[in-house]
Amino acid sequence: MAKAQIVIKKFLWKNDFLFPAAMWILSRIIIWTAMLLITPKLLSPVDIQSHLGWGIFDAWDSEHYRAIATHGYEFINDGKQHNLAFFPLFPLSLWALMNLGLPFEMAGALVNNLAFLAALYFLYLWVKEHFGMGTAQWVTAAMSCCPLSMFTGVIYTEGLYLFLSTAALRAFDQKQYSWTALWGAMATATRPTGMALIPALAIAAWKERRPPIAYIASLATALGIILFSVYCTIYFHDPLAFIAAQKGWRPSLGFDWEGWLNMLMQIPFGDNWNYGWVDSPNGGIKNLWHPVLFSIIVGNAFALWCYRQHLNFVKVAYGFYVLILCVLTLANEQLINNLLNLFMVLGGGCILWHFRRRLTTVSVIYGFCGIGLLIFSGGTISLSRLAYGIVPLTMAIGVLLYRHPRLGYLTLGLFVTLLVKLAVGFSQGLWVG
Repeated sequence: MAKAQIVIKKFLWKNDFLFPAAMWILSRIIIWTAMLLITPKLLSPVDIQSHLGWGIFDAWDSEHYRAIATHGYEFINDGKQHNLAFFPLFPLSLWALMNLGLPFEMAGALVNNLAFLAALYFLYLWVKEHFGMGTAQWVTAAMSCCPLSMFTGVIYTEGLYLFLSTAALRAFDQKQYSWTALWGAMATATRPTGMALIPALAIAAWKERRPPIAYIASLATALGIILFSVYCTIYFHDPLAFIAAQKGWRPSLGFDWEGWLNMLMQIPFGDNWNYGWVDSPNGGIKNLWHPVLFSIIVGNAFALWCYRQHLNFVKVAYGFYVLILCVLTLANEQLINNLLNLFMVLGGGCILWHFRRRLTTVSVIYGFCGIGLLIFSGGTISLSRLAYGIVPLTMAIGVLLYRHPRLGYLTLGLFVTLLVKLAVGFSQGLWVG
């Protein structure tokens, strides 16, 4: 009996060690193959020559992290885009590695990718402690294969923020309040959505009747923002300069109903729709094919769902992927971004609500605090990418896939397909989120 228990423990330890690493390696292979091998075979729509090298991971937001790491922050309160809108921990870590001799591209890719590996381990162990190994594996697979995991392979903050926020939430669940304060403070210094941790931890402490130390740890997570505010006071004479800098990237705080309306209506109508098109002399339906093809695809998807009981799984899967192939063939990057925004924010929120009694208290509260912060952030840009950084949304999706494994395998296949498309688009210089 003792030997059997030792064998079982060794097997479980190896599985705990190998599975997150295997999923991390699989997602890196998919991303890097798409960017380094597939993209050079394709003609870039913006005439950008893809090349084998670290520079392919350096685009869009990473240019601002480069500027911060090499020259520091710049800001003038003129309503234009300034890099003070980007929080400091990620570029600070790049600056440290660059001082050790690493080039910017290598430092950024290493920090993001290795931090994502650590995030997968924390997530896997956290979910396993509460829901078992099977659920932990599905959640880890969903996090690794999600199309937005592409941003954990390039010079962005996704991997680092997922690691720090997941570590803070897990430490709070384990009542390790010193680690909660440390990880949480680092998370709030990494990106603006980290601010959702502060009220989430405090509300969870109140709801679970935690001791006073839990409230202290919750408030201590604000230290990252406080230090950034002190920096802004010293160098820009405004403790809230980092908030003022957001105006250049998002038109105003609050619910951007025009942006949401445009995003929702562009899915069925495509570029035909823009808010105010009825009053515009150039308004109207210019491209009839988009709404027609959209109606056909939606009609076939509805029929496939209604008659799924009369078809075997192979036929359902075949029909599902044919429809997805049609969408990917006809869709541009804007349509895919809109669909991902709705799936991650609204779809993820609905799934989180459905499984709210199965997930831990702090994860549910943080999930809804994060969604609220995104919805009232004053814009719709990069919503899906920011929502991906709210780990309870992916946890809820993983729980759903674990309970419905056939749906899970179909979904993971769709995730991988979209992951390849986003990786190719990013390496071509297109805006993919």
